[in-house]
Amino acid sequence: MRQLAETSDILSRAVDGGRLDKAEALRLWREAPQHDLAHAAHALRLRKAPADIVTYVVDRNINYTNVCVCGCKFCAYFRAPGQPEGFVLPFEELGRKIDETLALGGTQILLQGGHHPNLPLSWYEDMLRFIKGNHPIHVHAFSPPEIVHFAGLSGLSTAKVIARLKRAGLDSIPGGGAEILVDRVRREASPNKCPAGQWLAVMEEAHNQGLRTSATMMFGHLETDEERIEHLLALRDVQDRTGGFTAFIPWTFQPDNTALAATVREKQAAPVYLRFLALSRLVLDNFANLQVSWVTMGPKIAQLALFHGANDFGSTMIEENVVAAAGVSFLMGEDEIRKLIEDAGFAPRRRRMDYSQAPEPSARATEVA
Repeated sequence: MRQLAETSDILSRAVDGGRLDKAEALRLWREAPQHDLAHAAHALRLRKAPADIVTYVVDRNINYTNVCVCGCKFCAYFRAPGQPEGFVLPFEELGRKIDETLALGGTQILLQGGHHPNLPLSWYEDMLRFIKGNHPIHVHAFSPPEIVHFAGLSGLSTAKVIARLKRAGLDSIPGGGAEILVDRVRREASPNKCPAGQWLAVMEEAHNQGLRTSATMMFGHLETDEERIEHLLALRDVQDRTGGFTAFIPWTFQPDNTALAATVREKQAAPVYLRFLALSRLVLDNFANLQVSWVTMGPKIAQLALFHGANDFGSTMIEENVVAAAGVSFLMGEDEIRKLIEDAGFAPRRRRMDYSQAPEPSARATEVA
């Protein structure tokens, strides 16, 4: 067995473009000084993304239903079929939410919902056609577990489901439902949700059909250090083949009001979040963009994340319900996001899902002109 290099040598090689293996990544996670890890991640971020710019997207998270048969232990938002608090969002209400988003300069909506046992694939197609027929907006929707669920209900392959949703108006796919992409963890935390290999296969198929997607990770619950690294390496392997992931977004598990609260009593501390974000930048050498998670960590930690490998401030989240159900309710308007970015020494820029530039707010555009 070869002797691993010192952490300083591993960090230097990563900054210079060298690829880390599992043992090296684990060594950095466990032994590298926090400052050194952050410095290396920030140096690599400055090479991977425009050095003076931090991007963000104006959008809204819309949950089309909270009815779900998965029963994931980490979720405080879902309701089982038949519970009185369950809902399916009427198309008219969906349209109202999109109109509000557009009025605020929004360029996209994120649509996600529970695994409803009684909604056919045609319902989702009708929803997409309703949106596209009435609203000029990008639809970022349906995580891989949702697509697997649709396939199971319809008797179709996931490839055919993706193709039908794309024809109906789907523009891109979010990285939700990843949690930890290791089946040991998934069997314990979300046994009714698709396994890791199927999550990855849906994303690869989406990329092959021309859809861009994001990638996520929720850590700090039942996984080991090694399993966190395995998650990153699995994403990196798909990205090597397709290049279809636009960004990686890690966040920490929020235990309050969930079935895991008795097992996982403490939230991950901010230094742990920042450390893992920095490690992600170094391991995911084929990802251009890393996104902060201000909705779980708050504005000041999100600002610090801009010096731990992140180059994107995420979404304005005009609406967010799932994390809020776990007792976390950080809220920020676009002006506050822009000020936090500016105070950190960067220029804020609106973006679209694919990281192309979106129109800037009119007042600021006038100032620049």
